[in-house]
Amino acid sequence: MSLGKRIMDWSAQAASHSEPGPGVTRLLGSPEHKALLADLDGWMQQAGLTTELDGAGNLVGRTPHKTGLKTLIIGSHQDTVRQGGAYDGMLGILLPLAVLQQLHEQEKSLPVNIELIAFSDEEGARFSSTLVGSSALAGTFNPDILNATDREGATLASALRSLGANPGQIPDLKRDPSELAGFLEVHIEQGPILEALELPVGVVSAITGIERHKVHITGKAGHAGTTPMHLRQDALLAATEVVRAVNDLCQNTDDLVGVVGELNVTPNAVNVIPSKVELTIELRSPVTRIRESARQQLLAQLHEQIVKHGCQWTHERLYEQQEVDCSPAIQKQLTSAITARGWQPHTLFSGAGHDGLAMARCTPIGMLFVRCTDGLSHHPDEAITETDADAAAEVVKQALLNWEVPA
Repeated sequence: MSLGKRIMDWSAQAASHSEPGPGVTRLLGSPEHKALLADLDGWMQQAGLTTELDGAGNLVGRTPHKTGLKTLIIGSHQDTVRQGGAYDGMLGILLPLAVLQQLHEQEKSLPVNIELIAFSDEEGARFSSTLVGSSALAGTFNPDILNATDREGATLASALRSLGANPGQIPDLKRDPSELAGFLEVHIEQGPILEALELPVGVVSAITGIERHKVHITGKAGHAGTTPMHLRQDALLAATEVVRAVNDLCQNTDDLVGVVGELNVTPNAVNVIPSKVELTIELRSPVTRIRESARQQLLAQLHEQIVKHGCQWTHERLYEQQEVDCSPAIQKQLTSAITARGWQPHTLFSGAGHDGLAMARCTPIGMLFVRCTDGLSHHPDEAITETDADAAAEVVKQALLNWEVPA
């Protein structure tokens, strides 16, 4: 069986562990998550790996330990967004697993020990708790989020225990950087660049920085039929200025993307002037300077635009994650592996966040992107081809056989 065929078969089986409905919905600590862990554990053992479920709910598969060698961590996440796709996260587990199984069958020796890690939670769809699994290994896990609750009031700690994990052991999971040979993640591109270039894979140079804000706009409710237009304090009208400002700024700034993703309108009635709007703004850039400059420019512009509608506003920053550069040494190794397999190497940055954001705190990181159909991700129609899965697996195999510990 080819590597690509095995990856696609496993991906289909993993995708079956989903809540009913479109696409794949598999949330941290859910019955679907628990069922997937059973499959992954079996596949890892077939590949000659010893397995362990750690305190953060990560499933860890280890090659036989060789004294004197450092450990390369490879992995991605098991969880999905709601109604997501079959490959986001899971490809980064199943593709290297297929490679390790083939190397095990061929009795090939590697220059590093391997830990293949299926991280428990990266998306945060159930508890708004991104990077749970990888932050535990990096030593940056915030224990306060164990008390975070889902829509039904269940805590993150109870979700981990339902998997068989012991959250009390999380502080012991931090890896010693001196023992590591880097971190490698394989991921679908989640964008259209590789497809446009007709390339199966690409080397990631950096993972974008992200910041998220909440804006509260207060106007004045009134009867929509009796209040003259020039006397209104329409909070939703002021909010449209925010939407336009974010879009215009990102359209006209290189290496910057952003969105107003949520709008909550009060009283949200057909014949009442909106009195209050809460909205979110997200900005992303692989360059801190660009993102911070955009934020300052945007906030200054918003004040002018909102006040002219007779409304008041407040703002709070909810989240900020600095960008992370991928290791030049690992980029070079992946580029060499791509060239050795006969493909044109191409370097691009990731506009999405990944577990590498956390893992970079303890070891140099690298990422290999795999072409996805129409650049589509976080969507039921997310897709890759068997041919591209095979190509990416061959690149990973080439890289592993020649892995050099980055300085």
